Amino acid sequence: MKKKNSTPTPHDATFRQFLTQPDIARDFMEIHLPAELRTVCDLSTLKLESGSFVEDDLRQYFSDVLYSLKTTAGDGYIHVLIEHQSSPDKHMASRMFRYAIAAMQRHLDAGHKKLPLVIPVLFYTGKRSPYPYSTRWLDEFDDPALAGKLYSSDFPLVDVTVIPDDEIAGHRSMAALTLLQKHIHQRDLAELVDRLAPILLAGYLSSSQVISLVHYIVQAGETADAEAFVRELAQRVPQH
Repeated sequence: MKKKNSTPTPHDATFRQFLTQPDIARDFMEIHLPAELRTVCDLSTLKLESGSFVEDDLRQYFSDVLYSLKTTAGDGYIHVLIEHQSSPDKHMASRMFRYAIAAMQRHLDAGHKKLPLVIPVLFYTGKRSPYPYSTRWLDEFDDPALAGKLYSSDFPLVDVTVIPDDEIAGHRSMAALTLLQKHIHQRDLAELVDRLAPILLAGYLSSSQVISLVHYIVQAGETADAEAFVRELAQRVPQH
């Protein structure tokens, strides 16, 4: 989170004059937070946090304050952003989400083990009324339903430690790299030559790619004798 610059705009100064006062901020949140969020927030524990998430070149358009508080789900924050440009930002929803992620990262950087609940609130004062854009960041995608499914589900994981070697051997141009990275920490790579040589002989990789793999074995491998492994491999795959 950045420090505020030393030349605040009138919008910024006035906004912060009010919203940096915990009693006023508490009134604001009691009035404007949705009921389901108010019920999980202990507003008596509000504490103003320092700094700003707004980029320096956008300070003339946006101001923000961050409060920490306790929630029924543990530590939490309320991040209030005021938009005081005449034309609203159609990407504000994703901007608010990005700032919320930044607040979470700051919390982790402080030594906490769990992500906090960060509630983003936009205080809109623009000339256009009512506010014209969605406040749901997923609506910025061409396919919000697909994006929602993607970002609320487990991310794809390629865990090479549990993929059988025989299956890896069928991974075409990725086979050699995957096999080496799976076994790179083994002290004895001798048995790996029998599996690796046929993969290299299949012709999926260029000579420069094979050389890159050899360098990887020598530099990152934990085998007792990397040079012996490379010599044996060279005899099995002489064309490289």
